[in-house]
Amino acid sequence: MRLKRALVTGATGFIGSRLCRKLQETGWIVQCVVRDKSRDGGSVVGIPGVAFWHDGTTAGMARLVADARPDVVFHLASLYLAMHRQGDVETLCRSNILLGTQLLDAMTAHRVPYFINTGTGFQHYRNADYNPLNLYAATKQAFQDMVTYYVEAHALRAVTLKLCDSYGPQDPRPKIWKSLQETSGPLAMSPGRQKIDLVHVDDITDAYLVAAKRLMDGKVRGHEIFALSSGNFVTLRQLVALYAEVTGKKLSVIWGGRPYRKREIMTPWRKGRRLPGWRPRIGLKQGFRAMNDSDKREISSP
Repeated sequence: MRLKRALVTGATGFIGSRLCRKLQETGWIVQCVVRDKSRDGGSVVGIPGVAFWHDGTTAGMARLVADARPDVVFHLASLYLAMHRQGDVETLCRSNILLGTQLLDAMTAHRVPYFINTGTGFQHYRNADYNPLNLYAATKQAFQDMVTYYVEAHALRAVTLKLCDSYGPQDPRPKIWKSLQETSGPLAMSPGRQKIDLVHVDDITDAYLVAAKRLMDGKVRGHEIFALSSGNFVTLRQLVALYAEVTGKKLSVIWGGRPYRKREIMTPWRKGRRLPGWRPRIGLKQGFRAMNDSDKREISSP
C-alpha cells in the first residue's frame, strides 16, 4: 500500500513539530515547508521529515508543491501578535494571508485535493459569528475566505480547525504558568475572572489526523469549519489554583494588581461545531501533571 504523503507548514512551531512526529508515527511521509531565511537559523535543526525550502515567491511555492506531491497539506504556519504596531502590518499579512494563498494556488495547479487550515477562536470575540479580537484574528479570517474561494472555484476540499488556547510539555511560548514557575515573589495579575479554554497539544494533533481521514474518506464537501474546544472552561483563578496543586508550589498572586487587557476575552467562543470523531482525551489536571513531570526531567537531565 502506498504511503500517504503530508506537506506541513509551521513544522518548526510547537504544535506543528508535534504534528509532524505524530504523522511519522502513524506511517505518513512527512515533508515540511521551511522559509528560506531559516537556513541561517537553528530552528530547522531536528525537524521531523524532509525540509522543502520556500524562497517566498509564488513560483517557488509551485515548484515546491510539484516536488513534494502531497496527498494532504496541513497549514499551521502563522504569525501571532496579540497587539500589532504599524511596522507589523506587512509581516502579518505576508505570513498569515500571502503564504497560504501561494500554497492554495500551487495545490490547484498541481491537483493536490486536500487542505487542512488552522483558524482561531479569536475570530469570535464576545462569541460573535465574526468579530476579530485583533489584527492577527482578522488576517486568519481573511485567509479563511481565501480557502473558501479556492474550494468554490476549484476541485479543492478543505477543513479549517479553529484552535483555542493550547498547552503541553516543552512549550517554548510565553504562558502564564511559566511566569508562575519562574517567579519567586508576588505576581501581579488581573482580577482573574476571565475564562480560558485549554486543549492539550496531543489532543490537537489527534484532531488534524481525524480531519485528514475525513478528507481522504470523501466525507468533506466544500469547506468545513470546526472548533477544537475542551468543553470545560476554567477561570484564570482556577487555573492558578490547579497549577499550585499539581506542582506543590506556594504562589503569591496579587489579584487585581493589574487591569484586564484591552478587549480581554472573558468567555471563550462556544458556538463552534465539533469535529466528528474527535474529542479531547487529556483533562487539564492530567495534562498539567504530565507537563510538570516533563519539566522536572528536563531540569534534572545533564
